Amino acid sequence: MLELSSPDRAFERIEAYLRERGFFAAGGAELEADLYLGYELSEPLRRHASALPPEPCPLPCAAVAIRDVPQGQSLGQVSIGHWERSWSDAEYAHAVESVRDAIGRGDVYQVNLVQHLSAGFRGDPAVLAERLDAFEPRVLAGNGWAIVSASPELFLARRGRRVWTGPIKGTRPLGEHVEGEKDSAEHVMIVDLERNDLSRVCEPGSVRWPELMVERELAGVTHLVSTVEGRLREDVGLAELLAATFPGGSVTGAPKIAAVDLIAELEPVGRGASMGALGVVRGNGDLELALTIRTFAIAAGKIHLWVGGGIVWDSDPEDEIEESWTKAGPLLAAIGAPVEAMTR
Repeated sequence: MLELSSPDRAFERIEAYLRERGFFAAGGAELEADLYLGYELSEPLRRHASALPPEPCPLPCAAVAIRDVPQGQSLGQVSIGHWERSWSDAEYAHAVESVRDAIGRGDVYQVNLVQHLSAGFRGDPAVLAERLDAFEPRVLAGNGWAIVSASPELFLARRGRRVWTGPIKGTRPLGEHVEGEKDSAEHVMIVDLERNDLSRVCEPGSVRWPELMVERELAGVTHLVSTVEGRLREDVGLAELLAATFPGGSVTGAPKIAAVDLIAELEPVGRGASMGALGVVRGNGDLELALTIRTFAIAAGKIHLWVGGGIVWDSDPEDEIEESWTKAGPLLAAIGAPVEAMTR
């Protein structure tokens, strides 16, 4: 496994590592690798030199593992302690108001803010994947760490020259319709951002959005989902594709660089395994990477979960806090640690 501790030339190093092992060449079509991209890889986009918030758990910036053996089933057990939050309701509400102030100044149009939860953990991380089986989780484990992601959101997929993304914005409890101008405005901004990102690496005029704000039930809640796709230029490799699109617009905001700067100023801890990407790269260059929303990380005897949402001008702090618990609830219930047991 390749584990990167720095964002410096990370995408180029990942592509080189895979090429050295037969990827992207004739005869490599049967190869597969698990790829993890941490949100920390967004650091080179920042324009401000202010210190980054401290990371809550030790994880690599990125990791690649060639698939060579099937993953077996776990027979272990886990013990999860009491959940604690890095932000109180009042602190999170203050951050929402800070984003609204930045929108009022014209600095940004939307910013994704993330809450962080943590608890003591003992046992086998593979048990979490078994308990989250209904969510079709993705799992990657390294030296002393593991990531279990129940993400419903597609960051990036490629089949031949076709590339596409599936941004999600707008959330309600399962069975409820997603309605309102706030959700629609938030969603359209991110679709436009994703269109711009893909335009950097796709043939001119090929980027389109065949699905816009389709309501779907995913990960135990109701979401609005769109599809943005284009035809990749022949000269674009993996590193250039990732550099043009990472991090995903729906976990940063718009404009992306200004949002990344503001996130670093406001959030009390780093995003760890969340708001990055996790999935599979195949030997022929095809890939499927999900955004690491609804994602658990296990390291140093603790389990971590990050949940958040997009903040726009007419966001209400109480509604945003409740949306966070709407997203976290089904996951915590599935692993046997319901949201009711959390310090609120």
